[in-house]
Amino acid sequence: MKETVVYKKNDLFEIKADFHGIPHDNAPVAVYIHGGGLVWGTREEISEDMIKLYTDNGIAIFSIDYRLAPGTKLPDILEDIQDALHWLELEGPKQFSIDPKRIAVIGSSAGGFLALSAGTFIHKPRAIVSFYGYGDLVGIWAITPSSFYCQKDMVPKGVAASLVTDQTITEASIEERFLFYVYARQHGTWIEEITGIRPEGNTEVLRKYCPIHNITSDYPPTLLLHGTKDTDVPYEQSVFMRAAIKKEGAEAKLITIPNGEHVFDKDFYNPVVQNALKQVIDFLQTHLANN
Repeated sequence: MKETVVYKKNDLFEIKADFHGIPHDNAPVAVYIHGGGLVWGTREEISEDMIKLYTDNGIAIFSIDYRLAPGTKLPDILEDIQDALHWLELEGPKQFSIDPKRIAVIGSSAGGFLALSAGTFIHKPRAIVSFYGYGDLVGIWAITPSSFYCQKDMVPKGVAASLVTDQTITEASIEERFLFYVYARQHGTWIEEITGIRPEGNTEVLRKYCPIHNITSDYPPTLLLHGTKDTDVPYEQSVFMRAAIKKEGAEAKLITIPNGEHVFDKDFYNPVVQNALKQVIDFLQTHLANN
């Protein structure tokens, strides 16, 4: 049963979330954050199979939109994630039968980055699951032209510019925005587009927005999933993130998908994927247990 709410609004925008409940009182809930390079995506991208996986196993889902770059820059996007968690904690129990003390965050790709960022907030979730996310915005992979995207037809600057606007947008399809993302990755300008900050000479400023550089000992238990053949976000991003979390004494586990590509979980019924998803459920049930 899906219910749509507005968790944040002002005169310029309203941001929505879909709640997928379960027939139990005081249910644990996972906030799902979609991917899309921070420039496209929608709360409706989570598949029916994935929703059913969580809800059948006793976990409600709160799938959120957030403002998208380049019209909105990263600090404001992170604020949206904090506000979604805050709304769910304060207003959620008034509308849904959820336990506001049992909230996890799940994200895919750029959503994985945002989920990992939630571990650095003052009010942290109980647990984090990152599907092929990243913790570092200042690594070579992010701030230089991508060899993978440079193998594709080069996107003209005019075409890329025509696909975006300075207006505040909270939903966009991959068809609308993907070529803008490709252009930015081909020219190494993606991080500047999403942050408004040139990486050259501003590494320390950007490090403030990198989860991997802001981990503390109270970082939430984290499960990372990544394929070794990911051509968009390097597999090493999850390897490094796991090491950084464990170095601070917090809990982290990495599930490696051999030869897995970006968005490997779209192959939902693949036995390897099913095994990984079972571990995701076990992890969430353990850390969202009523204690």
